[in-house]
Amino acid sequence: MNKDIAPHSDEKSTWYREAIIYQVYPRSFLDSNGDGIGDLPGITSKLDYIASLGVDIVWLSPFFKSPMKDFGYDISDYCDVDPMFGTLSDFDALIAKAHSLGLKIMIDQVMSHTAEAHPWFAESRKSRDNPKADWYVWADPLADGNPPNNWLSVFGGSSWQWDSRRKQYYLHNFLASQPDMNFHNPEVQQAHLDALRFWLARGVDGVRMDACNFHFHDTRLRSNPAATKRDTATVTDVNPYGMQSHVYDKTQPENLAFLQKIRTLLNEFGAVAIGEVGADDALGVMAEYTADNDKLHMAYSFNLLTPQFSAAHIRTQVEEFEARVKGGWASWSVGNHDAIRVMTRWGGDNPSPALAKMVLAMQLSLKGTPCLYQGDELALAEADVPFELLQDPYGITFWPEFKGRDGCRTPIPWTDEKPNAGFTTGKPWLPVAEPHIAVAASLQEDDPESPLNFARRVIAWRRNTPQLTRGEIVFFDAPEPVLALRRDLAGYPGVVAVFNLGATPVEVDLPAVAGAVAMTGHGLQGSVNGTKVTLPAFGGWFGKAE
Repeated sequence: MNKDIAPHSDEKSTWYREAIIYQVYPRSFLDSNGDGIGDLPGITSKLDYIASLGVDIVWLSPFFKSPMKDFGYDISDYCDVDPMFGTLSDFDALIAKAHSLGLKIMIDQVMSHTAEAHPWFAESRKSRDNPKADWYVWADPLADGNPPNNWLSVFGGSSWQWDSRRKQYYLHNFLASQPDMNFHNPEVQQAHLDALRFWLARGVDGVRMDACNFHFHDTRLRSNPAATKRDTATVTDVNPYGMQSHVYDKTQPENLAFLQKIRTLLNEFGAVAIGEVGADDALGVMAEYTADNDKLHMAYSFNLLTPQFSAAHIRTQVEEFEARVKGGWASWSVGNHDAIRVMTRWGGDNPSPALAKMVLAMQLSLKGTPCLYQGDELALAEADVPFELLQDPYGITFWPEFKGRDGCRTPIPWTDEKPNAGFTTGKPWLPVAEPHIAVAASLQEDDPESPLNFARRVIAWRRNTPQLTRGEIVFFDAPEPVLALRRDLAGYPGVVAVFNLGATPVEVDLPAVAGAVAMTGHGLQGSVNGTKVTLPAFGGWFGKAE
């Protein structure tokens, strides 16, 4: 592992609890051949940069063969690399380089649905009695021709698409070109286990399971009831998907046994799994899916990927998960390829670089495995992509109130060279955001106070503070926008952390800091006098308390 991954671990099998995940979105990381799209050789060439951050696991978003209707999350061959990203040999070279640097590689497995172009679906839709006829979710229409129930697609409209070949509807929880597989069929489960084994045998160290609570559906196809509280965490408030209580179209109990099969396979290779949970009760599902050490190793939700930015909100998510978990483990993420960049989401139109530093330190202080998104270490804000350049079908459907996911997926600015910031010598698939060029990685390398160099320091500091990786967590009452917590680990002094989530200085009285000795090396600014905590805008303070 990178450096000394588990210096204080009692159980080598739970090393991931001390790790940090860094997500790479391949299309936008680095283009090595000038076609405007990032690729595997580009990622390999920047693995030294990733390792320099001090992270441990590199999560690669899909690079498999795909028609790219949903940019790789619609897979047409689970066991090959799409030519736009390179070859299997390129992947092997990436794995070898990563392992030589002490990095582990986690791939993105999209099991709940395939591309419409997948040979499995091509066979399934041919007839109602072919060998793969039951590999996807098919249903007859109602007497009046309507779909069998009221289930909605996350990406808009009904989740049922009429197919003239079988004269039936097929289920798609996302795009109509992403038909859902029927996991009630054991052959489907085995096909996915076989595909996963292919990559594990190739040296993959872990798997991120996309939409992992979507695998199974209610076989009686019962309609969902109306939501008692509209879901605005999984989707925005302009999407009718949030108006249903999704009790029948996903998160079915049968999924637990399948996750156990996944875990058994992973255990063969010493690999780990993290699941993406998008559910009405996401924290409860996270707890259930990571319980008992026989399903997922860890899970994350969209609960910290929303516009809600307050001490109370963050505290509530962690406390509610801790109250419900039974030996499981969370991964706390504030940014990824599906969410508006955290700098804009929580910082507004002109976010301060200090916000990025404080948010990262805060994220590293929560109990759970942090998952970082490429570019957040540079404090990149959301890019403004004009409608005529949008690529994301989700954004095109819900424009203008929801602009989609392109704004967080624009290319990484490696240098201040215009117009493409060192990302490509060709025309980039999405435009490089002009404001990003001014905060390019090359410029931040030379500035000791840059967000990039802060990220390196605070990650290294956390690695040598075992209370923040293994300790239990408790929060203290404090007025907004102050978040105060303590991490306790047997044999070590407690660590008290206080963060100012606001853009103006604060002073609060906090008895929990009494007698604590200030810690240095983390890079945040703040001071304590007795029980008085003084923090600048987006400041923070750490102290050791017996």
